[in-house]
Amino acid sequence: MGHREDLLEGAKRCLLAKGFMRTTARDIVKESGTNLASIGYHYGSKDALLVQAYISLVGDTGDAFEGKVEDTEPGSLERFELVWSNIVGTMKQPGSVWRLSMEALALGDRMPEVRERLSQAQREAGRSLVPLLMGGTEEDVSDETADTVGLFYVTLMTGLIAQWSFDPDTAPEADQLAAGLRRVVEAAVATGGAP
Repeated sequence: MGHREDLLEGAKRCLLAKGFMRTTARDIVKESGTNLASIGYHYGSKDALLVQAYISLVGDTGDAFEGKVEDTEPGSLERFELVWSNIVGTMKQPGSVWRLSMEALALGDRMPEVRERLSQAQREAGRSLVPLLMGGTEEDVSDETADTVGLFYVTLMTGLIAQWSFDPDTAPEADQLAAGLRRVVEAAVATGGAP
């Protein structure tokens, strides 16, 4: 690996151990075996590196979302429940990456570069959730779908992360989410609100 990859891997380890606020550039350099100048050269800033490391960690975790979805109908409640069950499973793991999301939300304006870069990543996160739940590929997801269906899923994910971070004992399971969605859709259909 080169310095760029070493920095990214070191930053990922630091994030998991210390979080955004407590990770220093020197921590990353020590963990990666590189030097301070490498951070600026390859990533522009420590915060930009941390955001890239976080996005990479989320991507690594996201691979667990797909378990057995090919056995379910795209867009079905069965697939909805399966995917969210897989997602909730990642939240139950010790040292879950998702606690970093809550830290990023709580930091607000104290780390504007982190906030800005993560805001940009939300649309793409939604774009990747759409085919997972609805079928198709990311390339087929229009901007309009990413900005509606995708952000609906991202909002659901953010709420789940908050609930699982705050109180895992009362946080919803996937079957509860599917039952809730079923009731919302039935109510919309009954009142003529669904297309």
